[in-house]
Parts: sequence; structure tokens; C-alpha cells
Amino acid sequence: MPPPSPPSPATPCDEFSTSLADLGSITPPEPQETCANFSTRLTNCTHVLGTEATSLSRLSMLYETDPIARRGFNSAVEAITRHGGRKGKLVVCGVGKSGHISNKLVATLTSLKIPAIFLHPTEALHGDLGVVEDDNTILFISNSGKTGELLALLPHFDTSLPTIIMTSHTLPSTCEIIEQRPGTILLPAPLHISETDAFGVNAPTISTTMALALGDALAIAVSRELHANIASVFHKNHPGGAIGAAIQAPKKLSDFAISLIDMPEVSSSFTASQVVLKAYQSATGWVRLGGDVAVSPRRIKKLGEKEMEEFAKNVRGLMVPRKEWIAVSAGWRWRGRRSGFGRWVFFLGGLDGRRFTDLDMEWMKELEQPNHVFSLD
Repeated sequence: MPPPSPPSPATPCDEFSTSLADLGSITPPEPQETCANFSTRLTNCTHVLGTEATSLSRLSMLYETDPIARRGFNSAVEAITRHGGRKGKLVVCGVGKSGHISNKLVATLTSLKIPAIFLHPTEALHGDLGVVEDDNTILFISNSGKTGELLALLPHFDTSLPTIIMTSHTLPSTCEIIEQRPGTILLPAPLHISETDAFGVNAPTISTTMALALGDALAIAVSRELHANIASVFHKNHPGGAIGAAIQAPKKLSDFAISLIDMPEVSSSFTASQVVLKAYQSATGWVRLGGDVAVSPRRIKKLGEKEMEEFAKNVRGLMVPRKEWIAVSAGWRWRGRRSGFGRWVFFLGGLDGRRFTDLDMEWMKELEQPNHVFSLD
């Protein structure tokens, strides 16, 4: 006689699945609630998500309307970018869950080529203060604004170092850390409801979500201030994983092209220094003169001090007229790799369309036929 079949494993609730089509419908079908706790579990889920979404919405409104929050964010970006990314770093400090948020923020900042480190307050008092330098900026993350470990560490930072605090306080006068270090920049991240009132426990939930989101906002704002193309910076620093694999996939030239419409326009009466200022204000670093002349970031960087007061149109090699542009198919695909000589080599595929993209001649240093290989410095 064969042995009896093993019993089926106990499951607390039947599996519930919904098709993508059902998820997208206006009136999704009612789930089969075969589990006694089904409704309670989903109520808890939507309550937490809805509560945190409300807090984030109110945080966004705060930075749209509140003068203290707006000035604080602007001052924080100025403090972090004051050296133009050439030197200095952001030192982020936090304890407990705020420490975990601090570490995540540092990881995001470094992936965007913004020098940053996490400094644990306790370890700092036992020797790690040595990582702090004269050109650094300090960022505290503390929901209460009076974390004991941060208050103990504060006197050991030189008063000349710009200090920022991300906290639930909306007024400098109510934050103990600011009281101990006047002039500290306030980044308010208030909760519209206490975590105890919302969830019955004061576990860091809403507060950590707020700090995480505000940290992301700070990282993106600083990166856009320091880098003309934050996507390329991030891609360079993130070659691994699914993100890296997607980056390595063949791209179309149109994915990298800059539209003339997106380039700020300069006047024919502009001096070279005025062009530099306009390029600095450009998200891509490119500017144009009308629809037939483009000026690339690399050419602008080559400007010498003696050329700054000359009319830009008279500076040799600065402006590239349309007749000097090379038109190639926007549908061409390329795959890049770094050669042993520190240069990028791009392999271009064949034509697959009639759209054309204008490329600056300076990028094309060498052309080898018939393989369509461009070598870029």
C-alpha cells in the first residue's frame, strides 16, 4: 500500500490575484475575501499609505509657499555647492532611523557625484571627527531637533562650517540644535499628524518618509546645480545591476541629442563672458544664436580670459554655423566602451530612418570607414 500523501501546507488566506486589465479599470472586481483578516489588513495598508501621501503633499505645499522653508532650502543648496563641486563634502549625521536615512542620502549623493559621507555621532566623538575638513558642510537629520548624540557632537564642529538641520520644526526658535548653534540652516519636514495619533505607536514612519523625500529633493537640486547632465553622471557611477545593464544597451543618437529649442538663445551683441553666463544658466550647457548657430559646452570651456570681453561672434572657433554641422540619422544606434587610452569609442549601427540630428563637429575626432567608429577624447 503506498504511503499517504502529505497534508497540504496551511495558508492563512487564499491567494488573491488581479490582472493588469482589472487594475486599470474604473471599477475593479470585488476580491473574494476568504480570509477573516483580509479587510483589516488592507485597511491598515491603505491607511498608512494615505497618511504618508498626505504628509508628502503638505510638505510639497510648504516648500511652495512658506518663506522660511523656501529660504532654508535655497541656503542649503548654496552651502553645499559653494565650492562648485571642486572641493569640500557634505557630512551627514543622524542616529537610529535617521541614521539609516542619512546613509541612504549619502548613497544617492555620491551616485550623483556630490562628495558626501555619513558620520555616526558616537564614532565621531571617538576619533572619526578627523574626517571633517575646513571646507565641509554639516547636515544633521533629527526629527525632534534635540537628539542627545547630535547635541553632544555639535560643539566639536568649528563654527565656520555651514550647518544644516532637517527636522520636524518649522520655526528656528523651537529647535534646540539651532538654539545651540545660531545660524544653522533650517530644512523643515513637519508631520501633519503625530505617528502615535496616526498609527497608535511613535515608531519612525511618517517622519522617515518625509526626511527621505526631502533628502532626495536636496540631492537632485544640488546635482542639477553642479552638473549639466545629471543622467550621464549617474550612469557613469552606476554600471552595475539592472540600471547598468539598461545603460549599456544600444542607444539611438536621438536619445543623446540636444534640441535647438531647448538651448537658451544669445544675441549677436553678446560678449564671450555673457555667453558663459547664459551657458551656466542652461540645463545642458548649450546655447544658440538664432536657428543656425550653436555653441557647445566644450567650446565654451576652452575660452581664455583675454577673450571674455570680445564679441562672441568674433571669437574664433566658439560658434559653429549650420554649414559646419554633420547630419547623421537620428535612428543610428551606438554602443560605447572605454578604451585603454581613457577615450570613449562608439560603434554605430546602420541607418534606419530619415530623421536627422545635428552633432557638433568637435566631438568627432576620428572617423574610420567602413565601420563607422568614432573615437572621442
